[in-house]
Amino acid sequence: MIYKVNSCSIYGIDGYIIEVEVDLSNGLPGFDIVGLPDTTVKEAKERVRAAIKNSEYQFPHKRITINLAPANIKKEGSVFDLPIAAGLLLSSMYFSDEAIKNTVFLGELSLDGSVKGIKGILPMCIEAKKQGFSRIITSIENAKEAALVKDLDVIGVKNLKEMVDFLKGDLYIEPTVFSSETLKANFSDDLDFIDVKGQHTVKRALEIAAAGAHNVLMVGTPGSGKTMLARRLPSILPDMTFEESLEVTKIYSVAGLLKEEDNLILKRPFRSPHHTISAASLIGGGRIPKPGEVSLAHYGILFLDEMPEFPKHVLEVLRQPLEDECVTISRVNGTITYPSKFMLVASINPCPCGYFGDDSNRCSCSASQIKNYLGKISGPLMDRIDLHIEVNPVRFNDLTDNEKSENSLSIKKRVNKAREIQLNRYHKDGLYFNSQLKPKHINKYCYIGKKEKELLKNAFEKYNLSARAYNRILKVARTIADLDGCEKINTYHIAEAIQHRTLDKKYFL
Repeated sequence: MIYKVNSCSIYGIDGYIIEVEVDLSNGLPGFDIVGLPDTTVKEAKERVRAAIKNSEYQFPHKRITINLAPANIKKEGSVFDLPIAAGLLLSSMYFSDEAIKNTVFLGELSLDGSVKGIKGILPMCIEAKKQGFSRIITSIENAKEAALVKDLDVIGVKNLKEMVDFLKGDLYIEPTVFSSETLKANFSDDLDFIDVKGQHTVKRALEIAAAGAHNVLMVGTPGSGKTMLARRLPSILPDMTFEESLEVTKIYSVAGLLKEEDNLILKRPFRSPHHTISAASLIGGGRIPKPGEVSLAHYGILFLDEMPEFPKHVLEVLRQPLEDECVTISRVNGTITYPSKFMLVASINPCPCGYFGDDSNRCSCSASQIKNYLGKISGPLMDRIDLHIEVNPVRFNDLTDNEKSENSLSIKKRVNKAREIQLNRYHKDGLYFNSQLKPKHINKYCYIGKKEKELLKNAFEKYNLSARAYNRILKVARTIADLDGCEKINTYHIAEAIQHRTLDKKYFL
């Protein structure tokens, strides 16, 4: 007789249902797992055998065949330990077939029968809900994360004995309930723009960037505050919606980076990789593909400090995810697509020593050294960055001034208002903010008059701008107009947007 138990696995950041079929037959005792299992899945038979025996249940002394269907998809990880054990215990009639109806089993087993946590349980539970399942049985460790999926009974068990007693009806386990309100109440940001002295122009540019989700490049001497400003940018970004939080949490769950106390990520990610990072770590990949930094920064910020220190071939791989907002990784076993809708924030020094153009005349770099240093950032990559900001050293008077700077909360209110305008404007186009505008949308939503066209034409010819730079100036001008509450893009909106596209002509000649 064949016994069937439902489980789930991961492909990319999405789950798919796996049916665990258990067949017991007479003959020489044996234990085989089929259905394209990897080494970890094959080793499940030893963990399951020991877990059942050490939980004081009888392990069937028959020829056992486990099939993981569909058989044409590679199965990886230890998630199948619990469903395989459940299938074997079902075959021994420790509980009835009716007891596991509409139930998905997810979990790894210790040799003593304890149920351990696994990676990526959130996307598995989302898929289980989509497929009409109503109950998940998993480890206590994973229960809170699984409970993020609404209208799904999540039963967290410590060991096999608890699971069997629950399925027999001898033990009642309260379904785990997750409340995001308690997390929101404790959510706060320690970094605030109120701590920044001076730098009013830079703060204005970062406000524009936050309002339209634009990419930013900051150029300045060492100690001018580039990193400090970048780290405070998340404090003025709009709060994440529940759907955004769920999508980001899925990525971190699959990557195994989700902390037990943070089952739902409410704060926009801020990723700041070291300049020794490889292209595979930045984009994602590996033998078993995992999300890279561009995906871990989804709906948040990817900050590249001292951008020219990154290898040029690593920087160049950013071009496609910046344009397409997703990353596709191809391997022998298949092709996986990860989302990568992030804001790129980069900081650079103007030369290897950092003091080119500074009033102190401390720069000792030759023209060829400066050219080679800045040449690591290619023109096509520069074109994909909307705002180029010069960060000058803070003056002594600004540092000693007792007047308080504007705090992040008041800036965030203006950003939220501008984002709301964009959401209302683009709701029929499936867009969320101005940086996502394609050429067809720019013609529709970024209409400019005769004076504005003349101003833009002069800038286009003077600075030898590319077509991509032209479009990005219009996007930034649209954001500035939204911050001002203007439906029409005026000349001063265009002028301010042009100011943030001229640094590449000053430094990157």
